[in-house]
Amino acid sequence: MKTKFKILLPVFLFLHLFSSAQVTISGNVSFKNKGVKDISVTLKDTYDGATTDEKGDYTFETTEKGGHTLVFTNPKFQSVEKTVLLENSPLTVNADLKEEISEIDAIVISAGSIEASDKKRATALLTPIDIYTTAGADGQISSALNYLPGVQKVGENEGLFVRGGTGAETKIFMDGSLINNYFTSSVPGIPGRDRFNTSLFKGNIFSSGGYSALYGQALSGVLLLESVDLPDTSSYDFGISPIFVSGSMQRLSEDKTFSYGASLSYFNLELMQKLFNYNTDFSQPPHGFGGDANFRIKTRSGGMLKYYGSFDTNKMAVNSPSLEPEYDESKVKLNSSNTYHNLSYKQKFGKYLLNAATSYSFNDADLKFSTISNGTETPQNDFSSKGNYLNFKTVLDRKIGKISTVRGGVEFNNAHETNNFGKDFNDLISAVFAETDLGFSNSFSAKIGMRAENSSWLNKTNLAPRLALAYRLSKNWTTSLAYGIFYQNPENKYLNADAPLTFQKAEHYILQVQRSSEGRSFRLEGFYKNYDRLIKTFGDQYVQTAVSNSGNGFAKGVEVFWRDKKSLKDIDYWISYSFLDSKRDFMNYPVSLVPGFAAQHTLSAVAKKFVVKWKTGFNMSYTYASGRPYYDIISANGANIIRHEGRLKDYNGLNFSVNYLPNLGKKDSKAFTVLVLSVSNILGNKNVFGYNFSQDGNRSAAVVPPVNTFVFVGAFISFGVDKTNDAINNNL
Repeated sequence: MKTKFKILLPVFLFLHLFSSAQVTISGNVSFKNKGVKDISVTLKDTYDGATTDEKGDYTFETTEKGGHTLVFTNPKFQSVEKTVLLENSPLTVNADLKEEISEIDAIVISAGSIEASDKKRATALLTPIDIYTTAGADGQISSALNYLPGVQKVGENEGLFVRGGTGAETKIFMDGSLINNYFTSSVPGIPGRDRFNTSLFKGNIFSSGGYSALYGQALSGVLLLESVDLPDTSSYDFGISPIFVSGSMQRLSEDKTFSYGASLSYFNLELMQKLFNYNTDFSQPPHGFGGDANFRIKTRSGGMLKYYGSFDTNKMAVNSPSLEPEYDESKVKLNSSNTYHNLSYKQKFGKYLLNAATSYSFNDADLKFSTISNGTETPQNDFSSKGNYLNFKTVLDRKIGKISTVRGGVEFNNAHETNNFGKDFNDLISAVFAETDLGFSNSFSAKIGMRAENSSWLNKTNLAPRLALAYRLSKNWTTSLAYGIFYQNPENKYLNADAPLTFQKAEHYILQVQRSSEGRSFRLEGFYKNYDRLIKTFGDQYVQTAVSNSGNGFAKGVEVFWRDKKSLKDIDYWISYSFLDSKRDFMNYPVSLVPGFAAQHTLSAVAKKFVVKWKTGFNMSYTYASGRPYYDIISANGANIIRHEGRLKDYNGLNFSVNYLPNLGKKDSKAFTVLVLSVSNILGNKNVFGYNFSQDGNRSAAVVPPVNTFVFVGAFISFGVDKTNDAINNNL
């Protein structure tokens, strides 16, 4: 017994000494007086430590003695170090944290903008493959935007009609430079198409109001397009269908610092007109050809120099029953051409980032009007116009801290237009702007800007302040508020006579609540726009002349957007709804009226599914718009008079497309092929976009789409690059 006691006594003494040597360290970690969980608390250069619980409390024991450093860390907060003296007594150490300011975690101001996030983290909401696989969009960026909230479905005119604004009130930019002629020339009642290939752009940001001070001359919104940089590899692409044939190539240098490319295309709707029952009688079907060229150079210091140039021609002739009894038919013939060039340069210089871009476009359009009686064509009017447009813009950014930036720059836009009626219009709009992004924390930021413009033609100067705020309500919920004043020159086509005109003006007020989580996005936005100094014109629906800036109006509404890639297996879908209440006293309106392009209710839905087993993607889209008003306004006895008015029937359009990838799954395939079948307005709804009236008002004709149901079949082949992942919706 004594022997066992002698053996165990040293053990008990050792355990006692060890136990008495341990020191308990505990405390609470808080942020803004609230306990914070998952904060790592460690004794520096040891393995001793703990993690805070839900209340921010922690506790652990250590055998260390003497002076040490206690460290509190978490990626969302700034690290805190506290010096402690470890003796035999328990120790209580509390810590108050400060938020770690980070570009990744900082909130992004998104009021008025449709985008997934800022450029540091993601591309815009609608990527090029989104647009290509949206049924009914016909591969056009502008058409795909019709399925987003705030954009009106207007089938008789080109342009983006945003929140009660005309198509001319939304401007489109490429790499920061204004595109003065984004849409092709066309004839009355048939909208022009996008001039630019969607694959030219790597993403887009669409602002339906409250946009940055970097952009001006747009009362309603802006579409910002950013062209692709260097391609991943050299490639050759071909496309063929009953409508067009195209081919392109891109060559990448071996060191991947330089690339160049070119494309050619030809289109003709003659075959489709023979196959389908067209509403429009094309005596000369739309046809034309085009091409482009580009080069891209990556500088040694990481900058980028890009050039893009294109040309296109467009010809067509349309015959329609004459509304005047003395003629059998009326005819309009179009012959147009366009060229566009864009050069941009981006480069860092120490703490500064320089973005400079310039663009030039030339547009030549010739419209010939004639009448036909007893088979004899008689020329009536010939309207030809030429336009030269030059834009230059430079922006200099400087970072302040981690999430704040100041920027400023200048912009010049010169427009020179002539026509065969003696018009010689020349206007230089000069602008200077400054803006700052202020990141107060990861949850609160502000954008404050100011823009000043001068028009040489108007001989006027304006000053436009802009303000936007964003606050993170919780992990996934954010709210944004935007306010701004926006100015725009009267449209050039109405400047046919001398009149004391000034800038048109709009004030935007926008409130947004947004929830974003993995695979899901929800957005609720309310807006109010107040219009002032809108131009008033004198004349009928065909020829109008600006006489004053006495017009005014408003637009208010609510928009809802929901996109979900997670809830339904292998299905990506989004739904948008817009409510719009708008009235305007502008143009030749005799009183304040609901604009003829404004539908009160608009609902859109898009769904996409790719079945890997079948190598096929299925896409559907649907648009509903409540009936828009229409007016027959004439000028008589020095006044504008409403002769006829009414409301169109509701618009409905269901679209469907299928994309088949025959070489999906083949190893080492050097070619990628997509076969496309697309059907627009599959139910054949007879939609009406408006009415034309005879001179005496006794006869009318509906403005309808060229064809009720349109079917497209085509094949696209790429050599040298595998685009399979882009074509599968799950990988968007």
